[in-house]
Amino acid sequence: MTEAASADEPALVELRDVMKIYGRGESEVRALAGANLRIDDGEFVAVMGASGSGKSTCLNVLGCLDVPTSGKYLFRGVDVGTLNMDQLALLRRNYLGFVFQGFNLLARTTALENVELPLIYRRVAAGERRERALQALADVGLKGREKHTPAELSGGQQQRVAIARAIVTKPLMLLADEPTGNLDSVKKTEIMQLLVDLNKERGITVIMVTHEPDMAEFASRVVHFKDGLVAQDIRGSA
Repeated sequence: MTEAASADEPALVELRDVMKIYGRGESEVRALAGANLRIDDGEFVAVMGASGSGKSTCLNVLGCLDVPTSGKYLFRGVDVGTLNMDQLALLRRNYLGFVFQGFNLLARTTALENVELPLIYRRVAAGERRERALQALADVGLKGREKHTPAELSGGQQQRVAIARAIVTKPLMLLADEPTGNLDSVKKTEIMQLLVDLNKERGITVIMVTHEPDMAEFASRVVHFKDGLVAQDIRGSA
């Protein structure tokens, strides 16, 4: 929660006693064990923890890619568990952006076409779609690379395309899963600075899973998961 935020105001996202259980009996795994977490508009939160701690499951629940076994996930005060499949799809499409470690770009299409893709799903007219995609690529420093395919771009440039694709829909929240995992140290810093700029200049809430402490330092808040629960919640000055 930011300094100015009030506990009485609805959080952007909030987990209340969320459990996520996979399997049954002896094979049961409690990925989340009653986790509580509140994140407000405009925050940049790094989510950390050992493998199996629940950090990726938390991100999947926040991104509506997975559903809690019990407990509540609230988005702007609305219980996401009450939404039907169409409403969940609209929430993801209109309010969330995703960035993954593996870029997830279409190999045979240009950077511009990759960025346009989510706008096609939203039935944005071709002219506006192209204009917004060009602007998003410029915003991430790829002006002049619009016609390049992923194979013609470096790893850092591919991740920039992925970020452009994530922000072209003007999301409230950007969910990033190990966004620097496949990059060298210089490219890592460039991508993290880009995320910081998007957070500070555009007010996009960023929630990033990372296992790298030096990448987490770019965030203004670091949440550590352990055994499916929030073990530490540290607010910095970033």
